[in-house]
Amino acid sequence: MSRYDFRTPRLFVAPDLAPGGRIALDKGQANYLTNVLRLDAGDGVLVFNGRDGEWRAELTREGKKSVFLVVTEQTRPQHGACDLHYLFAPLKHARLDYMVQKAVELGASRLQPVITRHTQAARINLDRMQANAIEAAEQCGILTITETCEPLPLANAIAGLSAGRFLIFCDEDAETHDPVAALSRLPKGAPLAVLVGPEGGFAEDERTLLLTHPSVVRLALGPRILRADTAAVAALALVQATVGDWS
Repeated sequence: MSRYDFRTPRLFVAPDLAPGGRIALDKGQANYLTNVLRLDAGDGVLVFNGRDGEWRAELTREGKKSVFLVVTEQTRPQHGACDLHYLFAPLKHARLDYMVQKAVELGASRLQPVITRHTQAARINLDRMQANAIEAAEQCGILTITETCEPLPLANAIAGLSAGRFLIFCDEDAETHDPVAALSRLPKGAPLAVLVGPEGGFAEDERTLLLTHPSVVRLALGPRILRADTAAVAALALVQATVGDWS
């Protein structure tokens, strides 16, 4: 039996959640539940806010246009997110949407765009990035909301990593071609940051900077050159299976 109820619609909401709580819906949420999903009064919806776990709520109507949810019972308690930061050179439009969604599904707790010498897209719509992160959490039963951050120059992003956080630096020129062996040396449950660069690769001075980080692990992602959004999935799946919350 599945741990999750995948049949009941699931919605991220901002207010605190407790029995009897009343949640006002914005126009987009109300339209989605009543016109797209065609829910009616009394139908169930699962709600979460990233703080109070997951709760069951019932759709309620007042008049023709007023739609809200009434919280009834908790279905899952809140748990902490995997301490996994994903650092990446920004991508364009649809490929960035895909990468954000997959990074959230794979357990990234923070998304940090970094600007490198060969970054192709320097501007990011943070509202769109956050919306994609929320949608992925809604669809995949995730209880926490991934933090999305303003882009930073590569040097600033690396300098801002907390002491003790391991930096997993994906580099096609890495001498270590067995990524599992490289990752297996890391302690289980350690705070991690995974970095995937632009499709043009890192400049030599950037590579030198990364290798000076006191807790860096440099690894290649196999014999084929991967596009940046594919590399995100490959790297995060590898990390989670080896030293993350899959292992």
